[in-house]
Amino acid sequence: MNPVGVAVIGAGYWGPNLVRNFVATEKTDLRWVCDLSLERARKAVGAQSQVQVTDDLADILRDPTVEAVAIATPPSTHASVALQCLSAAAATIRSGWVAQGPRVAEFEEHFADYVGTASGVAVSSCTTGLHLVLHALGIGRGDEVIVPSLSFIATANVPRYVGAEPVFADVDPITQNVTAETIAAVITERTAAVIAVHQVGMPLDLAEIRRLCTERGVKLIEDAACATGSVYGDKMVGVGPDAVVFSFHPRKLLTTGEGGMVVTSDESFAARLRTLRQHAMSLSAFDRHDKAASVFEEYPELGFNFRMTDIQAAIGIVQLGKFDEMIRQRRELAARYGEGLANVPGIRTPVDPPHGRTNFQSYSVVLSEEYPVQRDDLITRLHEAGISSRRGVMAAHREPTFRDQPRGDLPETEMLADTAIILPLYYDMTEADLNRVVDTMASAADGE
Repeated sequence: MNPVGVAVIGAGYWGPNLVRNFVATEKTDLRWVCDLSLERARKAVGAQSQVQVTDDLADILRDPTVEAVAIATPPSTHASVALQCLSAAAATIRSGWVAQGPRVAEFEEHFADYVGTASGVAVSSCTTGLHLVLHALGIGRGDEVIVPSLSFIATANVPRYVGAEPVFADVDPITQNVTAETIAAVITERTAAVIAVHQVGMPLDLAEIRRLCTERGVKLIEDAACATGSVYGDKMVGVGPDAVVFSFHPRKLLTTGEGGMVVTSDESFAARLRTLRQHAMSLSAFDRHDKAASVFEEYPELGFNFRMTDIQAAIGIVQLGKFDEMIRQRRELAARYGEGLANVPGIRTPVDPPHGRTNFQSYSVVLSEEYPVQRDDLITRLHEAGISSRRGVMAAHREPTFRDQPRGDLPETEMLADTAIILPLYYDMTEADLNRVVDTMASAADGE
């Protein structure tokens, strides 16, 4: 029996694994890898010179030797969920209303119910959500906003968008989160707000942070970009007096391609955010079209275009219905990682903190001096073994745009930025895949 001619579409996170598997089996003949980035496609192909790369799907369709196509779906999304997302998106397109409308309102309601809070406000990203919250709170020129340096750069960018200055605080080395103590070390009379991040899904220890902010009259905003489904105490992250902002970027467990959600227990604040996100118009486009008579909107203040589309919302609604199962399986995989790496010297694995439960958005391990391979060299070694990994969370204060920014001492931030590595963790990960990562880590520790 002749091998089946195969093409892979998508050379991102999951693509290289598909390439490796198709090349390894005698039953398939990998002909093409297609990706919008030719460089990414070439990296996925590696030394397999017989495999062609393209950024044009038509090349594959014209090739009579291609009998099957494998689509590399996002690793956090199970294939059956992906098919339901496609169906929901198609139904929304057929409805004739694809911009912000009834699906967005439905997603906001479902997400707020899932978290356990009063209101959700869908936005175009977590970054725009944070920007919107700071603007609505009146944070601006002359104000300081305390942020962790150990976070994606968007957290530090947002204060600048409203004219305020970010001030960097250090983090706890175990949770990788800011604490009341690290915030207190850099708080000043000019501090107007704190953006505290639930880093890689690890819940913040909020009680003392909230107490400190209340005593100092400082607003607290939670950046929960990675923390959908994480738990603080006995409640979901997102419950409480603070404005909490989530991300639905493709790296997140729940993704709408791009997108975000602000949740709040203050319904009047939520109403103001909804107005501001749509150019501050007094009546939304959907509401205008729904009226029997002609009505005209007004624009009483400066607003923004930070809207989510109904197509994105439809995709989010589908995933939210499967989300608890996705987290359960992710936590099981994380537990197997912990067991497998327990006897490898020089590796500290993540665990739930005493005050909550993480969703294991990312599996970030920290290498100590006892581990014989430097972090960047380990990333290279894993890549050579066909395993995708990346550095841990960045340190924003090291980037050129923030090198002159006010900050306290940041020893734990710099240690984590230099030694943390994020290992692959995805919904469809098999035990064999996980064991291969563990074995490669252990071999490197043994000097093999």
